[in-house]
This record gives sequence, structure tokens and C-alpha cells, in this order.
Amino acid sequence: MTNHPGNQDKVLLTLLPFWDPQIPPMGLACIKGPLQVQGWKVTAVDANVEKRFRSIYDRYFNALKKYIPAEKTGNLYKIGHEVLRNHMMAHINYRDGQKYRELVRILVYHSFYWQLQPGQVKDLVHIIEDFYRRLEDYFLPLVEKEDPAVLGLSVFGGTLAASLFAFRLTRKKFPGIKTVMGGGIFSDQLAVGTPDFEFFLEKTRDDIDHIIIGEGELLFPKLLQNELPQSQRVYTIKDIEGQWLDLASAPLPDFSDFDLQHYVSLSIYGSRSCPFQCSFCSEATFWGRYRKKDPQQAVWELKQLSHTYQTQLFLMGDCLLNPIIADFSGVLLEEEVPKYWDGYLRVDKHVCDEEKTLLWRRGGFYRARIGCESGSPRILKLMDKKISIDQIRKALSALARAGIKTSTMWVVGHPDEKEQDFQQTLDFIEALKDDIYEADCTPFYFWPNSQHASGDWQKNHPYVNLYPESARDMLLIRTWVMDCQPSREEIYRRVNRFERHCKKLGIPNPFSLHEIYEADQRWKKLHKNAVPPLLDFKKDSLVDECKSVHKLCLAEKKDVHNLDFGF
Repeated sequence: MTNHPGNQDKVLLTLLPFWDPQIPPMGLACIKGPLQVQGWKVTAVDANVEKRFRSIYDRYFNALKKYIPAEKTGNLYKIGHEVLRNHMMAHINYRDGQKYRELVRILVYHSFYWQLQPGQVKDLVHIIEDFYRRLEDYFLPLVEKEDPAVLGLSVFGGTLAASLFAFRLTRKKFPGIKTVMGGGIFSDQLAVGTPDFEFFLEKTRDDIDHIIIGEGELLFPKLLQNELPQSQRVYTIKDIEGQWLDLASAPLPDFSDFDLQHYVSLSIYGSRSCPFQCSFCSEATFWGRYRKKDPQQAVWELKQLSHTYQTQLFLMGDCLLNPIIADFSGVLLEEEVPKYWDGYLRVDKHVCDEEKTLLWRRGGFYRARIGCESGSPRILKLMDKKISIDQIRKALSALARAGIKTSTMWVVGHPDEKEQDFQQTLDFIEALKDDIYEADCTPFYFWPNSQHASGDWQKNHPYVNLYPESARDMLLIRTWVMDCQPSREEIYRRVNRFERHCKKLGIPNPFSLHEIYEADQRWKKLHKNAVPPLLDFKKDSLVDECKSVHKLCLAEKKDVHNLDFGF
């Protein structure tokens, strides 16, 4: 046991498994800068790129694919992740082996509605046992080598269990180290005021000294400078009198500690929060008022990162690009060396304008991640999306004709979604299949008090704990479901139908690099203006084609606007 608090000016920031490493951990990169300005020596580590953990991930999902019929594994890597993260949490908290194994069986059943055999449950348990052995063998030497005074872990739903395990190891082996947790987990499942927040605080009191919720670039430095009460465990924006981060003065994200060959792209952001309040979303609730950078500043930052890390491709971390996309792409269009960037886009009148999408494409816009959500006008209204079916159709067409990848996202099972509503979604996707680069569906999730419409839903429908109350000490966070139609089982049945329908239509939902390669080849065949394949950005040569893209003749594309969609 090491009692001293390590190097007094050293901070170790870490993201533990499992989180999809498309980009380096943006949260850690953003917090590192302000801490270094104060004189702290900061090391940031992403454990997700470690092969020893990736192989565990692959083994777990291969086992699920082996034991569960293919027709029940629609969107396996999203739904299976629910099972994995709950299983990981149960493993570090169980006291009774039989109850633990029974819980694993229940976890699988309520996600895939298929009963595992005892031997199959045992296999999954062994995989998780192996994971925690590997994590301990990895984490303790890391902490010993870095010898920090402060350990900060960035936590999402999929990384929570591993993070708690790491904090427990730290408290046992290095009790003098200050432990700090922050991250996206506190925007949904563990938002302040949710039913499990206080329970979580009590259960982790011995292992986590402080929890930071939102605006970590401001709160974390103030904590370490003793500008916040040290006896306090949880800090929010209220503890700095509602002071929001000034985006114009925020330091550049620092990715220097990460081996960038592991990532598809870098990340940057031009705004924070969201100006809209869709019913199922927690973005605006978590981040507060919407703020954006001057486009000249945002482009300058992108150029600096591109030069420093020798990369052309960026994922914008903004919740929505709509308020900045025109100015941002306009400034980039004047740059001599092209940059390519993708991000989240809301359907509005500008996205429906092919003249505008073509300008964005020429400014380097690579992929639009669009929350279509539903093909039912009724459900879109219930979601408070404030968009129409016709807007979605025109937007997908305008983006696709410019060659921009259209990554469409759909929510299946919103409260009161009827079979007719769901069928309208399937029909809508079929009619527009050539304008959809990929289609990803998410079952509806409910988090008490953190989504914009949580309060309204709770007035009309009770919500219940999906798993046995006796399992609460193992899971720490309960999984809540609305007691209304469609049922959870019906929602997951529809997810499987969605996946089968898209597969029949040839619309991919790529996960691996090979699947992305095949999706890119399909897009290239469908659209003459298609953006370069992702693998082109992994080569040493400069990608430089966006400014030469021109508008296509309307006659070259079939007219889908007059089709009868049956709405």
C-alpha cells in the first residue's frame, strides 16, 4: 500500500473500457489544457485502444452471436452493450454467485428475449472475469508509473463499472490519491435528481472523493486550486454561480498523449448545448444555454489541430451544426488546404436546399448525422421534433446529391408508437433507400428527470424497474421502462424488424472498418459526388477533391418526391 499522494503537481486522466474509440477522448483533451495552464503535469490515457480489452469485447459479442438466434440480434452492438455494461457492474458488486448468474441470464433475456442455458451464462461470466483480471494488471502499473496526486476518470454508461473498479483498486493500493469522476453518465442515467443518484453517491462514498457534473474545464481546475469546498462531494455549475465556459477563451483540446493511429478522426467543437428540446433528449438539460464560437475562430482551431497532428478528417462534437455550418464551411472554402469534417445536423429548410448542401460539401462537409427519428408525422409531433416528413425527404436528397454521407438515426418505440407508425418508418426508409448512407436505430430509453419530456411522460404513464429490486445492490443504476405501449419486448421486436428491413434494402449500419469500406463503395456507386472513402484518409497522400464538386443535372436522378408514401 502506498500512502503518499504521489507527485503533488501530477494529474492522471483516464477513459476506461468500453467506449467506441472513433476519436480520442474529447473530454480528457479539453480538460487537460486548463489544468496545464495552472501548472499541473497532466497525462491522459485512453484504455479503449488496448488490444487486451478489445479482444474481450469481441469475445463477449461473439458469444452473444453464438448463443442467440440471428433473428433476435438486430443492432447487436447497441443492444448487446446494455447487457455488457450491466454485467460488468453486477460482477464487481455480487455477493451470491447463484444470484449473480441468474441476473446475467435475466439481463440477456430482457434485451434479446431469449433464454440462455447455464453453461452459456457461465461462459459470459468467465469472459468478464478475464476482463477484470486484465484491467487490474493494466491499471495498477499505470498508476504506479504515473504516481499522480489526482486521478480523474471520464465516465459514460459503458465505462462506469470499469471506472468504479479502478477507483476501488486505487483506494486500496494508493489511498493518498484524490479520486475525481465526471462525464456523460451524469447527463442521463445519473443526472442530479434521478431516483438512483443519491443511492449511487452513498454506495461509492468510500471510493470517489469528488464528482464534477458539467463544465469540467471550469470546475476541475477550481477544485484542484482549492477554490471549491474540499468537504463537498458533488460540484455543478451552481457552485460557480452559473458561470458558463467562455468558448472563445477555452484552450485547444490537447491530444498529444494519444496514439492517433488508433482513431478514425480527431474531434473539435464549434458550439455547446442545443437550441432545441426534443422530448427524448437530455443535451440542453445538461449543458444549459446554447453557445457558439465565431466561425473564424473555429476554423483557426481546426487548422491548428490539423497542422499539429497531421490529419484532415474531423468529427465535430457539437450537438447540432445547423447554427454554424454555413459560416464554418464558407470560411473553410477559402482555405488552400482542404479539411473534411462530419457532425450532427438537424433537418431544416437550409438542409433541404441543394445549393447550400453543395456549398457545404465544397467546404469539406463529409457526413451528416441526422436524427430522422421516425417516418410517422404523428410520432414526430409527439417527439416535439418540429420537422416534417417532407423536410426529411428533401434534406436527405439534397445532401446525397452533394455526395455527403447521410448517417440516419431512428428511435424505435417512443411512447404510444403504434404498429402503423412503425410501418410508416419502414416504408419511408424503403422509398429513400438510395439517399441513405446508413441507418441506425435505437430503442427508446427513459431516464427519470433528465430528458426534456420526462416530467410529462411520468404524469401520463408510471415507470417501473425492469430488473428485480433485489439486484439493485449489484447494478447500482436501475433500468427504467415506461409502463405503456409499446412494451419493451415489442420495442426490441421492432428493432429486429428494422434491422432485417434495412438489410433487405441493402442499407448498411457499418461497425467494423471492413463494413465501412463496403458502405463507402455502395455510396460511391449510388452518387457521382460521393465523398472519398474513409480509408483514403488513412493514406499518406492529401485528399483534395471537395472544391471541384459541381451540381449534378436533375435528370440524372430519379424523382422520388411524388411517390405515394401512404401518410
